[in-house]
Amino acid sequence: MENIKEQYKSMTKVFSVAPMMEWTDRHCRYFHRLLSKKALLYTEMVTAPAVIHGDRAHLIGFDEAEHPVAQQLGGSDPEQLAEATRICADFGYDEINLNVGCPSDRVQSGMFGACLMAEPDLVARCVEAMKKVTNVPITVKCRIGIDDQNEEEALDILVDKVLEAGCDGLTVHARKAWLQGLSPKENRDIPPLNYDRVYRLKQRLPDVHIAINGGIKTLEECAEHFQHVDGVMLGRAAYQSPALLARVDCDLFGEGEPVDPFAAAEGMIPYIDAHIARGGRASQVTRHMIGLFQSRPGAKRWRQILTVESVKPGATSDLVLEALKALR
Repeated sequence: MENIKEQYKSMTKVFSVAPMMEWTDRHCRYFHRLLSKKALLYTEMVTAPAVIHGDRAHLIGFDEAEHPVAQQLGGSDPEQLAEATRICADFGYDEINLNVGCPSDRVQSGMFGACLMAEPDLVARCVEAMKKVTNVPITVKCRIGIDDQNEEEALDILVDKVLEAGCDGLTVHARKAWLQGLSPKENRDIPPLNYDRVYRLKQRLPDVHIAINGGIKTLEECAEHFQHVDGVMLGRAAYQSPALLARVDCDLFGEGEPVDPFAAAEGMIPYIDAHIARGGRASQVTRHMIGLFQSRPGAKRWRQILTVESVKPGATSDLVLEALKALR
């Protein structure tokens, strides 16, 4: 497939799975890739200092099968972000994304995430520094605003400044983030969605890759959004009901037939075996597969086996076969 940079330049539509803390780790992404070859997969957010000083193989290592895959970084220090970007690009990531949307308290105290919506000049300096060290696309994921900001003005100001700095594309979560008064969980649901604001951004900037995120649950909704923007990003819906991804390639891109969820589950068996051989635990992989057969007969037994049996000492990939047998 054409690389991400070419897709952004040509305005080819891009479907992606959102970066989600404690969810979209490398095991999750490998599993999602078995369900869709077209989806752009995002890592969990990793802070720039962690990339620079931490265990890189553990924090940002990934399997070649995951491509195309984007690394999301958190931070607000241009020099640190530039160094982290260089490291991630050298690891082979297809895109580096700057988090300007996470509303958690930890993120605010570290001066990154959604609070940066109030610092557009700083975000632009970060993007400019990141662009200088790589030819890999540098993108930004943001909200439409925070707290009492005017979402018409705030979003335009931020976007215009990062584009001037060289940003290759933006994903906009179509909600404000309320840093005062709402928890991170509440910020995912309570602020009202405003898809039209993102559509207006795209109308104003027809030559810029604009993707939309927030509250999207079905591929039918994705298809509708593609009438207005270049990219659609799914979060919880893709993680909690991963069988949805099995239809992405055929329903959204007209390629092939839907992936058989049973075949995808069986495809994880060699991966689980290899992970255990390296000293890992089966549960670290199977926890991402629990929702695969949601709403199908036998799904409860599937979940029980993957949840209960996987944490037992000596658990192996045989538990997947056992759970599939219960389904069949």
